[in-house]
Amino acid sequence: MDSARLVEGSWRELPAAFRGSVALGLERRRYPRPLGLRVLARASHRRTRIQRGGTHMTYLTQILVPYELATRQLRIRDTYDWHQRVWQAFGGRGGAPRDFLTRVDQIDDAHRLLIVSATPASKPGWCPTDCFQTKPIPEAFFGHPRYRFSLLANPTKKIIDPDKSKVVRPDGRIDRNRNSRRVSLTRREDLLAWLNRKAEAGGFAVDLDKVRTIPRGREYFFKPGARGVHHAVEFQGVLQVTDATKFREAFVRGIGSAKAFGFGMLVLAPISLSD
Repeated sequence: MDSARLVEGSWRELPAAFRGSVALGLERRRYPRPLGLRVLARASHRRTRIQRGGTHMTYLTQILVPYELATRQLRIRDTYDWHQRVWQAFGGRGGAPRDFLTRVDQIDDAHRLLIVSATPASKPGWCPTDCFQTKPIPEAFFGHPRYRFSLLANPTKKIIDPDKSKVVRPDGRIDRNRNSRRVSLTRREDLLAWLNRKAEAGGFAVDLDKVRTIPRGREYFFKPGARGVHHAVEFQGVLQVTDATKFREAFVRGIGSAKAFGFGMLVLAPISLSD
């Protein structure tokens, strides 16, 4: 992708603090080819949740975590450790449900953590002051008809598990939620079908023939009493907004499963009419 063209039409639409540094400058270290997708521009410093017209604000936060800090001091080993650390930016919530998405990418000498949230993030105690930036996303950012996008996802489908006892609903159908398990999708045709379903539900359409599907390998995690694995796939392409309300909701809520583990965030770059 041409990173210079990606900047056009979006330079003044996201927080100034992110200009030139935020979002996806590079893929993960083992895939060092530049992506060029950026979240750029400027916004007001007001930290109110409501914009004119009663629209709830959405916040974008970037935390740069040097490798030495992540490994030696924070002891971050996997996606669950990142999940625990991110929660510390939303303390004092009294058991409120998660209302944020995360994504971690590797740059030259640090992990770059992006957070999209419905409430402002606070700098956690483990984060150096100069490594933390947060700003509200201007409402105008969501008014474009087309965007280039990158989505790091955990595409799965549910299948009936023969080892589980069948639970039948009153209408005679099998309760798939109680009799199924998730399996990862790996074939390109299955991945594109999955993305198409999510796009339709999320108020946008994609040109599937031009979408890149990039396997990112397995992400193992360990937490007290359990362990697991997610199969990471990155989708890159261009989307067309078909329903602005659903699209905004999809951006805030995320796409697919394992959103608490760093999956599901739509990283967007508006496409100007001249592109």
